Amino acid sequence: MLDQKSVSTRICLVYDLGLIEYTEALRFQRRLAEDRVSGRSGDAFLLLQHYPVYTLGKSADMHNILASTEILRREGIAVYQTDRGGDVTYHGPGQLVGYPIINIREMGLNVHEYVWNLEEMVIRALSEFGICGQRLFESSSYRGVWTGNEKLCAIGIRISRGVTMHGFALNVNTNLGHFDHIIPCGITGKSVTSISKLLGRAIPVDDVKETILKHFAEVFGMKPEIGGRPSDV
Repeated sequence: MLDQKSVSTRICLVYDLGLIEYTEALRFQRRLAEDRVSGRSGDAFLLLQHYPVYTLGKSADMHNILASTEILRREGIAVYQTDRGGDVTYHGPGQLVGYPIINIREMGLNVHEYVWNLEEMVIRALSEFGICGQRLFESSSYRGVWTGNEKLCAIGIRISRGVTMHGFALNVNTNLGHFDHIIPCGITGKSVTSISKLLGRAIPVDDVKETILKHFAEVFGMKPEIGGRPSDV
């Protein structure tokens, strides 16, 4: 893991996309990843929230979506098969989602180290809110950040030719009731929580965003620069 002392002048463009449809953000991710692989652009970090959607990773079991099509339609929750690793998860307003599009091969990181760094970034950010985030080592499928048996942050990634896509989803003031319709990440016997639930008060997503960005820079040795939102996103 990179240390704060090793923060370099490696530039990473940060795109704050606000509330955006999953498919629209995915198209932008793919375009950035292709440009990063080809060398047409540098590293990027997307920060955003999604409209309600359940996404299914490459190893997902459809039976882990418990709700009927009628219920999903009534609650306005879309379902989308995607190319990240992992099972089913929920994205929605009040959840801070981060998609680093970075070349970990150039940084000398392997997949395990990259995921560890994502977790470390979130753990450090949570500590600024007085929350002790933890890793669970019971199973390799328990990646992410937890408090006890409650998951605060899910992680699901894709890496192609050294360049990352997808990333993390941190529950800030998310509607946790939407997790009742799925078996999150295909894990039984565990539950989910949010920063606001743990603290007993509403926490703005923007406050968490600033803290995440700070620790992203520290952990990955990046210098974030704010990029303008593209006109076609």
